[in-house]
Amino acid sequence: MTASPDLATADDIEIEIAIESGDWPDEDRLFDLSEAAVAAAFARAPLKAMPGSELSLVFVNDARIQELNAEWRGKDKPTNVLSFPGGEAMKGVFGPLLGDVIFAQETVAREAVEQVVSFEHHFSHLVVHGLLHLFGYDHQMEAEAEVMEGLERQILADLGIADPYADAPLVADEPAAGAAASN
Repeated sequence: MTASPDLATADDIEIEIAIESGDWPDEDRLFDLSEAAVAAAFARAPLKAMPGSELSLVFVNDARIQELNAEWRGKDKPTNVLSFPGGEAMKGVFGPLLGDVIFAQETVAREAVEQVVSFEHHFSHLVVHGLLHLFGYDHQMEAEAEVMEGLERQILADLGIADPYADAPLVADEPAAGAAASN
């Protein structure tokens, strides 16, 4: 995909990381995994962002994400990832604040074990998943899920990560209106 000079490439996206709670890997490792996932997503998906846009990745524990999930989605339970878009696209282009993607350490680690995949592969999948939500992709309706999950499969394949949906049905966890998206 050839980028327009008015559109960001992955190199133009500033990734900010904040580890608030939880037993997360080293910040440098999280950054490297996140940067690779974002680069693969921008290389494969039709993501249009302003150059210099910022992506905020926040790392918390299950207790904190449960609070956020209850507040924003009306679901009083932990979830693996929440995405809070930075705003609406202007003429189809997002930015300069792409939004926040928040990850729950215990849930991410537990799901990796349950799915028999490495923590790094599952985390990379969730970075891609959360980023796609920031760009308006969703999985509430079957047709939306097919598009979003198809992109995820392609992006993850580019990273050498196996299809996370190979044996899973399409996801349809309904968020509260106007709230953050989640897996």
